Amino acid sequence: MSSTTRPGPADFDSAPAGAGPLESEIRAEIADAEREDRPIRRMLRRARAWVARHPRVEIAYRVGVASVGTVLTLGGLVLVPLPGPGWLIVFLGLAVLGTEFRWARRLSAWAKRMLDRFWVWWRRRRAARDERRRTRAA
Repeated sequence: MSSTTRPGPADFDSAPAGAGPLESEIRAEIADAEREDRPIRRMLRRARAWVARHPRVEIAYRVGVASVGTVLTLGGLVLVPLPGPGWLIVFLGLAVLGTEFRWARRLSAWAKRMLDRFWVWWRRRRAARDERRRTRAA
């Protein structure tokens, strides 16, 4: 797992320009939760090391992770056009898949970058619209 394919806490340390206090707080919480020294992460690494030492268990584990991750991702994609947490479920499915498959980590990192770019574009667009309204009103 290299740092080039997996987003780390540094990717969420600073909020983009125009981000509000809530977004900055959420980014700080994400960075804190992704620290490698967290107790739950240490426990999960030990459990995964145990699975890796048992080949048959590892195959079943990978099949289970692939099944659960795929169902979550596809279910989330079905829910995207509906009101509700469609994209959240898609990202959750990619996170599950990303625990075992490098391609899913890369896809998830790419999707997060695109979502971040979208929100930057959206904030600029809203700021420009608000500025046009203010100049018309004045």
